[in-house]
Amino acid sequence: MNTERWLVILLCAGGTFLIRALPLMWTRRHLAKQQSDAANTLPTWLGLLGPLMIAAMFGVSLVPVRHDWIGALATVAGCLATLLSWYRSRTLGKPVFIGVVVFGLVTFGLNQIVHSVVA
Repeated sequence: MNTERWLVILLCAGGTFLIRALPLMWTRRHLAKQQSDAANTLPTWLGLLGPLMIAAMFGVSLVPVRHDWIGALATVAGCLATLLSWYRSRTLGKPVFIGVVVFGLVTFGLNQIVHSVVA
């Protein structure tokens, strides 16, 4: 990939992080000003909205990027890895990360295998 494409990917990653981190930081600062004794408690709606947004992103990511058997297999492997990781850890960040990594590895690995067999 060329340099411009990597720059766009890094900018998108940074923007995505800021979209998620800035509201959390603002909410914590706002709560700290209001309640000095319980600054780490987040509102109930934020605790419910976070998992719902992650579930929505997970639902959108279930649509295969590729419409062939590699895309289908990578999607199934990513979903299974996400579910198994969530079952063990009961957290949100680690299962999503593991699912994305498994999806990428399966896609990349199967592409390499197919290209080496064809060539």
